[in-house]
Amino acid sequence: MRVLIVTAVPAERDAVTRAFGLTAEGAGTGCYDVIAAGVGPAAAAAGTATALALGSYGLVVSAGIGGGFHAAPGSLLVADAIVAADLGAETPDGFVPVTGLGFGTVEHRPPAALVRAVADATGATTGTVLTASTVTGTAERAAGLLAAHPAAVAEAMEGFGVAEAAAQAGLPVLEIRAVSNAVGPRDRDAWRIGDALTALTTAFGKLAPVLEGWNRI
Repeated sequence: MRVLIVTAVPAERDAVTRAFGLTAEGAGTGCYDVIAAGVGPAAAAAGTATALALGSYGLVVSAGIGGGFHAAPGSLLVADAIVAADLGAETPDGFVPVTGLGFGTVEHRPPAALVRAVADATGATTGTVLTASTVTGTAERAAGLLAAHPAAVAEAMEGFGVAEAAAQAGLPVLEIRAVSNAVGPRDRDAWRIGDALTALTTAFGKLAPVLEGWNRI
């Protein structure tokens, strides 16, 4: 059984493949296929669905870097819930998620036992990882997200799209994020993208036994 690992951009894909001793050209070697599907939930969903249609998998993993809530750059976070933070409608009374409109879903839950195993193996913090089509750039927006999602530990742009495609295929999903910056006002001088990519490589270097163990469950 193979694992599909979906990243957004080539730098994230390469960080993951390095952990398995692969090159980008060899990203389909062994038990893992690692792809860079593009930025945002739509590209992530389309890229994941295409890969799933072309291969046979037992697990889908959304992996990459992202913004952290109260988490230092280089920290590792694993989702116990993957939530679409901005899928819904604005109303005079505020934002209403799509579920409040009577259709759709805004949350996917990775397998709890797998989340615990990943956290134990990597030292990751668990919590809700938010998917947003527009990255937060103000303190007010960050505070609003935390008010709506008190368990949020990270914000990224692809996890929910990956999870939607996995759910359509009847497959479990996992999301892992390494923190590159704080969610809030954009301060590029404070970003630590290199540290986050290194943390991603380190994490996946520890995850092979966990993922292969899950394959046997």
